[in-house]
Amino acid sequence: MNYIETHAHIYSTKFDSDRDQVIRDIKGAGIERLYMPNVDVESIEAMLACEEKYPDLCIPMMGLHPCDVKDDYPEQLAVMEGWLNKRSFAAIGEIGLDLYWDKTFFEQQKEALRIQINWAKERELPIVLHCRESIDETIALVKEAQDGKLKGVFHCFTGTLGQARQIIELGFLLGIGGVVTYKNGGLDAVLPEISLDHLVLETDAPYLAPVPHRGKRNSPAYLPIIAEKIGDLLHLSKEEVALKTKQNALNLFREIGS
Repeated sequence: MNYIETHAHIYSTKFDSDRDQVIRDIKGAGIERLYMPNVDVESIEAMLACEEKYPDLCIPMMGLHPCDVKDDYPEQLAVMEGWLNKRSFAAIGEIGLDLYWDKTFFEQQKEALRIQINWAKERELPIVLHCRESIDETIALVKEAQDGKLKGVFHCFTGTLGQARQIIELGFLLGIGGVVTYKNGGLDAVLPEISLDHLVLETDAPYLAPVPHRGKRNSPAYLPIIAEKIGDLLHLSKEEVALKTKQNALNLFREIGS
């Protein structure tokens, strides 16, 4: 059984002490591809180093995370656009809006998101959206930008069935991670109403580890736990979940270099 991990920060310093072993565990769990979302200018070097060391597994994206949008965001975006003009990336991400941590730069977040959405349109790349405490605001902005060419993932989806249906109507996928295993995560009421056609798997490692690892460092090796829980909710086998979500991911993300 092979899985595709659509969202993991394997370049994080939280893996610096044992990254080689974690990569072995990931491959042992059947993960055949791992898409890495960028967060800021400082994370680019570590992300590309992972791609260079594990080229058969680690695939980079390019984007500015909303929590890293500050007064200097135009300069950060200029550096990232330079990278996009220099080489291939699988997606524009991780981009979006965040109203959980700090609302100070919300207007700048929206402007940065619009700029990066335009990059995606120009390059025919998908976008990977962060939308913590901001699903409705993110849906509205994507709806405003959707011209039939925009596609991507609402990463770490934890919203309502109504929000899920709006996202699907926009032509986007839902990224489902460890929250699906949480007792009060809310996805047990949503996913049974959603076709597997609209889902991809993710861990957001090193964050949001699934039960029984909740509270510890997350790993893409835990992706089968997430697949099994989704299967339980949809009355499907783990194999069916792995196969369909893999197809969904491959249909979404561009091959590097293409």
